[in-house]
Amino acid sequence: MIIDIHGHYTTAPAPLGEWRDAQVAALSDPVRAPDPAGPVISDEQIRESVEANQLRLMDERGIDVTVFSPRASFMAHHVGDFATSSAWARICNDLCHRVAELYPDRFAPGAMLPQSPGADPATVIPELERAVLELGAVTVNVNPDPSGGHWTAPPLTDRSWYPVWEKLTELDVPAMVHVSTSCNPAFHTTGAHYLNADTTAFMQLIEGDLFADFPGLRLIIPHGGGAVPYHWGRFRGLAQALGKPEPEESLLRNVFFDTCVYHQPGIDLLLDVIPAGNVLFASEMIGAVRGVDPRTGHHFDDTRRYVENAGLSPQDLAAVQELNARRVYPRLDARLTAQGR
Repeated sequence: MIIDIHGHYTTAPAPLGEWRDAQVAALSDPVRAPDPAGPVISDEQIRESVEANQLRLMDERGIDVTVFSPRASFMAHHVGDFATSSAWARICNDLCHRVAELYPDRFAPGAMLPQSPGADPATVIPELERAVLELGAVTVNVNPDPSGGHWTAPPLTDRSWYPVWEKLTELDVPAMVHVSTSCNPAFHTTGAHYLNADTTAFMQLIEGDLFADFPGLRLIIPHGGGAVPYHWGRFRGLAQALGKPEPEESLLRNVFFDTCVYHQPGIDLLLDVIPAGNVLFASEMIGAVRGVDPRTGHHFDDTRRYVENAGLSPQDLAAVQELNARRVYPRLDARLTAQGR
């Protein structure tokens, strides 16, 4: 089985975006507020949106299951306040749950959290519990920068985050550290802000001692870890200078990386630097990079090709493509096991 642990509903039917536009417009003109029940989206619209897109590519690329969460750039936690984000998260999470209900053998739901700049991180817990316990989410996306590129939030190791880590540990659910849209013109959303955040989160974890307090917490840093594998020596040296243990010792029992890296040398480097047990297959298809690489004739985000050409042993390849995901995402494993897989 090949499990893609990083998928977003980037092709959601138009009524979702229209509802969000009305919600944002209502922040300055309450008369324009949309129906709080959410947009009206039929099952047929959902089927059309995924069968022509994600499902088609999954079939073409031989991907069996995708962990499917709300569109990352749509989270936009910097817009409005906690109430704004709470309503938006509920609607987006419900929609991903519906996709997984319509295609239970192809998608497993992930969820976003109703984060907001300046809000206590603990305020996300009710939606986190609802998403996991009622909607069957196997993971959540945690935004380390709800301000949208201005980095006003404390580091992930700050004690204000502890209620979130406690709840994730209690539920035995991993979190992907994933920012959203940048509203800072200095940082392109997917080309700079996403990769900056991946790198920043890893450095925050080096500086802190989060996993001494939460030894069962599991965090996934996407997009191949940003600059982390490329600058592994820098991070080891900084850890040494800070009096911290080697990252392999202090972090790799709890921190994992995905394969959303869009060229062969990048995947080769990732799998050379990071142990295979800490790398999970992912593509983020129909995401930030949707085009065809003129040098190969294949889509940049067709990451299975790179992983399978990286020279892994059969055991390590199986770990990256399936077994690591089942270990790191126990609720996903339970879902698949219940399906006889």
